Amino acid sequence: MAHTNGSYSINAAPSDQSEDDEPLLREVTTPPLCCSARLNLAVLMFLGIAVVYGLRVNLSVAMVAMVNTSQPVPGLNGSTVHTCPLPSGWDNTSQTFEQPEGGVTFPAMMAMWAHWAPPLERSRLLSISGNGANFGAFLAMPLTGYICQALGWPAVFYICGGAGCLWAVLWFLLASDDPSTHRRISKEERDYIISSIRHQGSSHGWSVPVLSMLTSVPLWAIIITQMCYNWSFYTQFTSLPTYLSNILHFDLKSNGFVSALPYLAAWLCATLSGFLADSLIERKVFSVTTVRKLFTLTGMLFPAGFLLAVAYSGCSHALTIVFFTLTSATGGTSGAGVYMNQIDIAPRYAGFLLGITNTFGTIPGVIAPIATGYFTHDHTLEGWRKVFWVCAGVNVCAAVFYTLLGSGEVQPWAIPEEESDVDEGKGTTRSVST
Repeated sequence: MAHTNGSYSINAAPSDQSEDDEPLLREVTTPPLCCSARLNLAVLMFLGIAVVYGLRVNLSVAMVAMVNTSQPVPGLNGSTVHTCPLPSGWDNTSQTFEQPEGGVTFPAMMAMWAHWAPPLERSRLLSISGNGANFGAFLAMPLTGYICQALGWPAVFYICGGAGCLWAVLWFLLASDDPSTHRRISKEERDYIISSIRHQGSSHGWSVPVLSMLTSVPLWAIIITQMCYNWSFYTQFTSLPTYLSNILHFDLKSNGFVSALPYLAAWLCATLSGFLADSLIERKVFSVTTVRKLFTLTGMLFPAGFLLAVAYSGCSHALTIVFFTLTSATGGTSGAGVYMNQIDIAPRYAGFLLGITNTFGTIPGVIAPIATGYFTHDHTLEGWRKVFWVCAGVNVCAAVFYTLLGSGEVQPWAIPEEESDVDEGKGTTRSVST
């Protein structure tokens, strides 16, 4: 537990240790987070994920310049029908933003944090690193549009690809698998991290309790909730530029900038949520389980409400952008909730579990755009309202499901066997909790 004097202690029951036993590490000073090796790792991950998401976003923006086509909605007499009135000064020859009809990054990140993130700093470190996704999308959307206009669309891929290569060099030079192999970490910080996560056990190797995972209710709560969250995320991620162009008639340059605003809001809100979640856990205001559920509820219910507000904002440019931004901002709080729940329930298998949840999480990435295309084939506001109603309903169902079945406790199948054997030999029942 944490003390006000900035130390971290690990205590064992007096009856569990004889005088001949090797004494446990009783107190380790908590080194500051600022300029630490663990914060440097978080920043490095942040930059890497930003590049990954920049590479994902740039294609959807650059595709407009590559195709260079316009597809107006035909009316009954062959004339063009616009759902919303065109902005003043609109040029009918302007480009429209037509949207073209799972990876290893996040599982690798989670596996790294299983060795690097102390339980009381887990939310903030994972929030800092994981929110590179929002920051990368925020930068890539307006910059890609600008680069396409200034240098041509091929320059987008040269620049983004070069950024990825540069980051890879920094990663191989600066990152280490765990604190014990890091060449520049202080002894104080290394001892603090190792002592704080020692109950997690060593790496699982090839031994994975697959059957126990398949029957784990808390794990399925994470899987289902992340799938539902991703439904809204992918809908907004892939369809927002189309909505802004086909319905509200933003041109390419302003479309990229406006589409980026929600990701800026999500980045800021999610990062702050990580620090707040750690504070609530450290001060023992709420348990880990309660904190995860609280932030998940916030990140699911508020966006549902704001998406419905978007649905009935009509042709108001200002209201639409405000509500889209609020949707992403409040949705970012789930980063301190269900997103990092894998490392709560099974620290040893965090990377493996994130691979599983991410695999399921990509399913909405395939289905949601298809559903969006089905509802919006006629390019009307009514069709888009159906899209937003579906997203809101999916979010509400996920919030209820996770509230009932989610957990922040380490599951029995994730406790190291040697630790369980020791407890059984002493005739004690032990509950491991982050």
